[in-house]
Amino acid sequence: MRSLPPRLLAATLLATLTAASVHAPAAAADYERVLNGTFESGSADPWWSGAGVTNRVTGGELCAAVTGGTTNPWDALIGQNGVPFETGQSYTFSFDARATTAQPVTAAAGESVSPYRGIASQQFAVSPEKQRFSFTFTSTLDFPDAGNGQVAFQLGGQPSDNTICVDNVSVVGGVKPPGGVNPNPAKKVQVDLVAYVPGLPKRATLVSGATTPQTWTLKNSAGVAVASGQSTPKGADATSGDSTHLIDFSSFDTPGTGYTLSVGEDTSFPFDISADPVKRLRYDSLAFFYHQRSGTPIEAQYVGDEYARPAAHLNVAPNQGDNNVPCRADLACGYTLDVRGGWYDAGDHGKYVVNGGIATWQLLNAYERASRLGDATAYRDGSMNIPEKANGVPDLLDEARWEVDFLLKMQAPDGMAHHKVHDANWTALPTRPELDDQPRRLSATSTAATLNLAAVAAQASRLWKSIDATYSSTLLAAARKAYAAAKANPAKLADPNDGTGGGAYSDDTVTDEFYWAASELYATTGDAAYRTDVTGSSHYKAASLNRGGFHWGGTAPLGDITLALAPNGLPAADVSAIKSAFASVADQHLTAMAGMGYAAPYDNSTAGYVWGSNSTVLNNAQVLALAFDFTGTAKYRDGVFEALHYVLGRNPLSTSYVAGYGDQAMVNAHHRFWAHQNDPALPIAPPGSLSGGPNSALQDPVAQRLLTGCPQQKCWVDDIGAYSVNEVAINWNSALAWVSGWAAEKSGTPTTPKSDCEVNFSAGRWNDGLSAQVKITNTGTAAWTSWKLGFALPGTQRVTSGWSATWSQTGRDVTATSMSWNGELKPGRTVQIGFNGSGSGADPTVFTVNGKTCKTV
Repeated sequence: MRSLPPRLLAATLLATLTAASVHAPAAAADYERVLNGTFESGSADPWWSGAGVTNRVTGGELCAAVTGGTTNPWDALIGQNGVPFETGQSYTFSFDARATTAQPVTAAAGESVSPYRGIASQQFAVSPEKQRFSFTFTSTLDFPDAGNGQVAFQLGGQPSDNTICVDNVSVVGGVKPPGGVNPNPAKKVQVDLVAYVPGLPKRATLVSGATTPQTWTLKNSAGVAVASGQSTPKGADATSGDSTHLIDFSSFDTPGTGYTLSVGEDTSFPFDISADPVKRLRYDSLAFFYHQRSGTPIEAQYVGDEYARPAAHLNVAPNQGDNNVPCRADLACGYTLDVRGGWYDAGDHGKYVVNGGIATWQLLNAYERASRLGDATAYRDGSMNIPEKANGVPDLLDEARWEVDFLLKMQAPDGMAHHKVHDANWTALPTRPELDDQPRRLSATSTAATLNLAAVAAQASRLWKSIDATYSSTLLAAARKAYAAAKANPAKLADPNDGTGGGAYSDDTVTDEFYWAASELYATTGDAAYRTDVTGSSHYKAASLNRGGFHWGGTAPLGDITLALAPNGLPAADVSAIKSAFASVADQHLTAMAGMGYAAPYDNSTAGYVWGSNSTVLNNAQVLALAFDFTGTAKYRDGVFEALHYVLGRNPLSTSYVAGYGDQAMVNAHHRFWAHQNDPALPIAPPGSLSGGPNSALQDPVAQRLLTGCPQQKCWVDDIGAYSVNEVAINWNSALAWVSGWAAEKSGTPTTPKSDCEVNFSAGRWNDGLSAQVKITNTGTAAWTSWKLGFALPGTQRVTSGWSATWSQTGRDVTATSMSWNGELKPGRTVQIGFNGSGSGADPTVFTVNGKTCKTV
């Protein structure tokens, strides 16, 4: 519901409707005003229910269970807000209806907010036999472009409980608005609404049909001109429908706030020149995941009073809970699982292994990549505002573990993983998680879900090896069991029709998941069997990497990223080929971006802009970022920031798709708790939440009503009901978190504390052998009473003997533990140790002491 929750609708609203009824004989026009009147999707959105009424979509009908004993017909309501009406226009209100027990039902149209004026209503006798009802009226009120118009059914005033079902609800007539018009105001000078980083390119887009260069002026917050120049005409941009010019103001590099760009009388939204916002975004994008936690209270000390809520889905009434969840009735699996915890996937209360898999992998990969190639101290213990921020474990790993543990719980006794768990039926919008009264059900196990579990558990095992060896072993055992189960069930696909109460997430190709899981297991264990599966895959050496990017249903490039980052025994030429593929695809992105009016690494050549397009932009930005990591070539770094500029406002809608960032940012995400648009008592989307973005398929009724005929990049609206364009999801925010974390690292001097340890490694080598010297320095401020060094040996290298420490090796992971005589190490002091070994390979590049990443010198 759009404006006010149904419990606030006064009797005066619907009591006045009957008196306003007009029976006009004229036929109404064919413009449909009601959204989701056929309920074919299985969802009730955006229909709401009042007190004492529970909505369910069953068999393609919206069935309202009504509690008896009310006095007036308007004491029990179902309805829909945001219905547009124009004064003086004719409308026909039609619907099918039936009732378990015959009773009168009133259909009404009117105003959803005070003073609750009525337009028209009519009472009908509804019986157990489904009938078609219809009446025509002329509107006496004006609610164009949705506004505060409403349709509703009065179901109360009966002594006993009853169930009334409606279907094919339709209100047609009125003036059809022009299609493809986004109600959000757009500027003609499009900028990143947040900030441009000093030292990096600064580009904007001018919307202009002029064929000659236009003069632009950059002004500071006082309105004083500080730079000017000429735009470069680019002409028609088919994806946005705009004629565009490029404005490049990179030569101006003075940090500050409140800058604007002007061309003639047109001025941009304000923006900063600063690295601070992208560094803030790194943590706000990660805070999204704490907000989405299930099975635990979201506490005000971490999110503020506005976003705090009780724990949900713990079998505390009215929840039916995740403590003891059975399979769907048609599956009869014979067991229940305790699947408490994890993250709610999106705007509903479902939890999905395939979305959870890629989202968790992306967070863990952000940490692993920073540990090996960047600055992992940004994710140190205490860096994030979460309950685990003082437990000695990097906070990013703590947050990821919340979902890793849930993935483990989704593993069935036979080693397979259940595809998802969610409500038996879709819940209404809004529904706070702790007020969800739906029973919870496990969907069937699937090969794709099982391989997601195998991949993430193997990856996590590698990262927890030096932090919690017992947990690491548990993870690896689960990963091995899942991979073996998937090989025994290689084609158990998710049911594409399993879409009631939660998305189906079907995937008819799982060779990519096999490659990804085998890559993670091989990188963690070095086992020959996994290596054979990796090198024998059709996806090997980034064969599937292209401009289309990766996503939950196309995961092969995740395996490539791991093989390129983590030390392993693959031939150096093969690893080099993987890295070269990333640079090659990055070059393709940059070539395409050079011709765009609004530069974004996105390929719309086959499917247009799709559901979650912003996540694809950011996943492709990750490809650009890794190309920079692998080559050091600046153009790839610049491409990453261009992608962020697009997401943060340099787009044809002048909109930041990240909540809380920019003067015109997404507010009304499709979410059952962040639902302020529907209920003023609930919050808006919290800062750092990413909207799915433009979707030219327009797969929800709100988008269809407002945006039909839209150019691809303009197929978006900031409306809670527009779920196909404005939903949020964990695997979209994980992309934002990865990219913003990388960008923050590349945005100047890090603000996080320096490492408190330093390692110098040097080795002499001969054919199939080496002798290594390792110097460890305590660069912190506290003395060590003991120390434990960890690193991975690339290639086939094995420790055969060592000195001045207790040495051990598992796979490629090596540990060296202090002796009784050299464990105490005061600040500034150094200890030297060493080992002899066999095999060949490069020097290790990442070292930890007592679980913390050290500076390598």
